[in-house]
Amino acid sequence: MIPRFGPPPGPHEYRRRPGAYAVLIRDGKALLTFQHEPEPEFQLPGGGVDPGESPIAALHREVFEETGWAISAPKRLGVYRRYCYMPEYGFWAEKLCSVWLARPITRLGPPSEPGHEAHWVPLDAMHRLLVDPGSRHFANLALQRI
Repeated sequence: MIPRFGPPPGPHEYRRRPGAYAVLIRDGKALLTFQHEPEPEFQLPGGGVDPGESPIAALHREVFEETGWAISAPKRLGVYRRYCYMPEYGFWAEKLCSVWLARPITRLGPPSEPGHEAHWVPLDAMHRLLVDPGSRHFANLALQRI
């Protein structure tokens, strides 16, 4: 059974949206992305898996787009379900979020995704900065494994 974090589904029609997200830890800090819109918030780097794309390929692509970093050795932490409205796409989504622990290895440049900034934060700050309860859960799980 896939756990759900956040509010239960409402009376909307939902589109299933698989995604891949990373907990990135290096030198006692976590690499998060700060997204300015639709709501300014810190997030685990990651995003949607495109049709025909593998979750690992999406993970590498999304982390690069949102942080400018290349990653290595992703290890799957788990998956969770989240129901939300995605204003940038104009639909309600049933997000199936796979979360991976990976190591950021090389900064290739600035984030290429508009409205995103990469931030290194102390590990003890990661939990309070992440708004999504599923992201917080898996960030805590990752910290137990390092």
